[in-house]
Amino acid sequence: MNSANSDRRFSKLLLVIGPGLIVAATGVGAGDLATGALTGSKLGLIALWAVALGALLKFVLNEGLARYQLVSGQTVLEAAIQKGGRPLRVFFLFYLSCWTFLTALALMSACGVVAHALFPLVNPDVDRIIYGLLHSFIALVLVHRGGFESFEKVMSLFVGVMFVSTVGTAIALRPDWGQFLQGLFSPTFLSLDNDGRQWTIGVIGGVGGTVTLLCYGYWIREVGRKGPESISSCRADLAAGYFMTALFGMAMILIGSRITVEGGGSRLVVKLGEQLQAAFGPSGVYVKWAFLVGAWSAVFSSMLGVWQSAPYLFVDALKTGSAENLPPEQIRQVSGYRHFLWLLATIPGVGLWVAFSRVQKAYALFGAAFLPLLAFLLLYLNLQSKEIENRYRNRWWSNLILVAILAFFAFSSWLEIMGG
Repeated sequence: MNSANSDRRFSKLLLVIGPGLIVAATGVGAGDLATGALTGSKLGLIALWAVALGALLKFVLNEGLARYQLVSGQTVLEAAIQKGGRPLRVFFLFYLSCWTFLTALALMSACGVVAHALFPLVNPDVDRIIYGLLHSFIALVLVHRGGFESFEKVMSLFVGVMFVSTVGTAIALRPDWGQFLQGLFSPTFLSLDNDGRQWTIGVIGGVGGTVTLLCYGYWIREVGRKGPESISSCRADLAAGYFMTALFGMAMILIGSRITVEGGGSRLVVKLGEQLQAAFGPSGVYVKWAFLVGAWSAVFSSMLGVWQSAPYLFVDALKTGSAENLPPEQIRQVSGYRHFLWLLATIPGVGLWVAFSRVQKAYALFGAAFLPLLAFLLLYLNLQSKEIENRYRNRWWSNLILVAILAFFAFSSWLEIMGG
């Protein structure tokens, strides 16, 4: 009886914060684990502000996406393609294909690195390939055969494990809280060299996801949210999700700041585990395993989230046959969804021979390029969409943040072009 009551309470809780937890689990993956640790190793705690800024920007963007969908009844992707026509459809499908390849490759690579740290077989480079492909196949089977309810419960479990173990490990390292606060509230960007700015942009773009922000609209449809009355629920669970995302990203930068990653970085997580074990003495082996289990939960849950959600975007953008305007549970039965799922779970594996750190940097930068496009799209839709009442349009501060996103990435691009 108590078990049944607990299950009902848990199911009700998932209705409230479930989509936000999925956002956290999907967004916290290769971008926060690997890119965060590598950035912490290269730049130290001065990059903490980038994590907080990235999480805030993702909240503003995702809240705007959800609000537009709940008021208009369309996802932002559907509205954009209707207004932009065939050229925008072709551009998005091309970008989605490139992003999917890099993201899937980064997730396979990250899963392989963490799995090697837990259960080494041959060597870091070979194990990254073996474990990366194995994890991709397992995620493929789970998404292909499972329903949304089981997916939601699994993702929520992963969030709990990765949050407690990773943030707990960072706190146990007893960081210098003065340096922590300085890194959080004293942004440094212009003083960095070109490589440092690239890693900073990668953190801002990678923390909390990039293209997967569009997938939140399908997840809230899965739990039955529709109409303006659901806006407050979406704001609450997005706030919870991105708060956890920010804490996890900061924890990874803090942990990464304790080591130096050399070469390709395929021993990244192994070195993190070894450093943690040494730092805690006799009890270090338990801390090491707790951290590694949390890291594995982070990257594998992100893989599950991308494998489950990216095919939604493909089908929604393609608009073929019976897929048009179908609810998410029926989209998952469309052949285009299954075909795209198989492609993203297999083809990117050919890139597992590329150095780990190069994969993570390319993935982070390419994903970051999507944020100004999304900011521009939200600004345009709020100004041009006649079906949106004034009370549901962006407030001035929201538009200001969207303009700031455009300005920041435009300025960053100018610095890259000038080489300075």
